[in-house]
Amino acid sequence: MGRGHRQPTFYYDLGSPECYLMAETVMSALDVVPEWEPVLARGVGGLNLEPDRAAIERRAADEKLLPLRWPRAWPPDTRQAMLAATYAKRVGRAVAFSLAAFRQAFAAGRDLADESTVLLAGAACELHPSALRKGIVLRSVGEALEQATARALAAGVCDLPALGLGAEVFAGDDAVVRVASALRAPAYQ
Repeated sequence: MGRGHRQPTFYYDLGSPECYLMAETVMSALDVVPEWEPVLARGVGGLNLEPDRAAIERRAADEKLLPLRWPRAWPPDTRQAMLAATYAKRVGRAVAFSLAAFRQAFAAGRDLADESTVLLAGAACELHPSALRKGIVLRSVGEALEQATARALAAGVCDLPALGLGAEVFAGDDAVVRVASALRAPAYQ
């Protein structure tokens, strides 16, 4: 990696099925591991309240993911889960926790507002339930989530999921492909 290289940033909210799909592909499709940045969808354009479920299910099938099981509670209340993701990032487990939480929500159909769902995701990445419960209520964790959301907005994120690379923000179904291509460009070599 030369001077021009930048690590991409993956901006996501655990309540977004589109973010789930990108989360499942971003690690294998890019030559570098992105920074996973949990942000609140309401702070960067909001959560898609009526996603095209059939299209999302087709994309999941195309990517050979488990069949989607939609949480009964829609739209999901992700505040607690996003605080947990922010705490997990603080202790070096953002990727593992977030993937586990996404899978609980969209492969198991569990409600992210339910503490047991958050604790199951934490257990999957060896976060002790007591530590996770304490981390979620820390004022500094809440502030970190709000600050991450503000940084995403300032970086130009207006829709989730998004990938930031340098001063550019990529969103949409082909964002991972475009970032992978940009990383191969001479400026990033």
